[in-house]
Amino acid sequence: MSQYLAGSAAPIPIEHYDQLIAYFETACRPRGEWRVGTEYEKVAVLRDSGLAAPFTGGIEEILRRMADRYRWQPIVEDGRIVALQDHGSITLEPGGQFELSGEPFENVHQARREFEEHVEQIVTVAEPLGIVFLGLGIQPISRLERIEWVPKKRYRIMGPYMEQVGTLGQRMMKQTATVQVNIDFGSEPDAMRKLRTGMGIASLLTAMFANSPITDGELNGYASLRGHIWTDTDNHRSGLLPFVFGELCDFSDYANYALDVPMYFIVRDGQWFNMTAMTFRQFWQHGHQGHRATMDDWNAHLTTLFPEFRIKRYIEARSIDSQPPELMLAAPAIIKGIFYADDCLAAAWDLVKAWTWDERMQAYHDSHREALKPRVRGISMRDYAVELLAIARTGLERAAVLDDDGRDESKYLEPLAQLTEQGLCPADLQIAKWHGSWATDPQAMVRDTQYRRR
Repeated sequence: MSQYLAGSAAPIPIEHYDQLIAYFETACRPRGEWRVGTEYEKVAVLRDSGLAAPFTGGIEEILRRMADRYRWQPIVEDGRIVALQDHGSITLEPGGQFELSGEPFENVHQARREFEEHVEQIVTVAEPLGIVFLGLGIQPISRLERIEWVPKKRYRIMGPYMEQVGTLGQRMMKQTATVQVNIDFGSEPDAMRKLRTGMGIASLLTAMFANSPITDGELNGYASLRGHIWTDTDNHRSGLLPFVFGELCDFSDYANYALDVPMYFIVRDGQWFNMTAMTFRQFWQHGHQGHRATMDDWNAHLTTLFPEFRIKRYIEARSIDSQPPELMLAAPAIIKGIFYADDCLAAAWDLVKAWTWDERMQAYHDSHREALKPRVRGISMRDYAVELLAIARTGLERAAVLDDDGRDESKYLEPLAQLTEQGLCPADLQIAKWHGSWATDPQAMVRDTQYRRR
């Protein structure tokens, strides 16, 4: 989830509908300014037990030591450190999941250097505290009620609300971890093509990167329980959006969708107001306790929508479980390769454009449980995924951005491709090990999946 930051000293009131559309229009960038930004969430556990690391004395202490040792500036709420800020930012999900929101880079080689530096820092600081970070998409051992809430004001509003709108919302908040990729768009038609294609291939991305088969200390029956959790979190604001598949979809369609989703909060002079009883449209039209809607409120509201792909001032891919370090950079690589070459974007859409809505929804649900095994129109998800990787590889090879070893960005797809070509995802490896070499021992799992310094 995006970190809420206060807006300008003089908020801009929303007086006309056109302002909402202009929010997206003014975010269009020429191709030469397109960048890729990646947000890496990681679950943290106690090394000796595999239980979730507590916020108090654990995650908060990691933040404190990182601020002392490196260049990070702490962000404090009610006297507690809840985030760090520098060129990028480090934020916390509600259960202490540790997220690096990286800088927007021209290429994945630059992102790799940032990610490696981040891993070096967090492992160095966490090691003396007996805390490790795991390359998994969900907390594997601790039950929901045993995970300490991060004391952020927005979570005090969101947590109780989740119990009203679904059965799995607090699991999403406190247990799951993802890797999200942010990309730019050049125009309204370009944004809509990217949003439509992203929604179309979301199930394939989930299946390829599925990495959350163990929760509460046992196999849970899903390859991506993280993905499944979103199906009963809050259906007003998550999942696939049917309107994006229309040929005439535009910014106004997304704005109207956002207007009719219930809000979470507004912030005025440091005071947080619970707004869950109102949609943004209702707030805009009628106000609340004398407060009127502003563009800062619109920006904040858009960060609380959680479809598989979403638009803010950029487009965000949200379908991928958090990964082990060797696969983490495959996420920005596959997105960049597909979405930043027009013919590759068209080819990715061609893979899935004939699917009906019912087929899309079936693939969406099947990918959570069985990853690459299901079939759509007689073709396995594995075969679709292999073709999708080939498309992404073409885009990256043609871009020909080379590292110091003379290799292009397609190198980051290789570990993922090796799995996909076998019809496997990261979860399949975990499932095999759980009753194999790990022998259901949490310590064995922790030793095998923890992040390490190079």
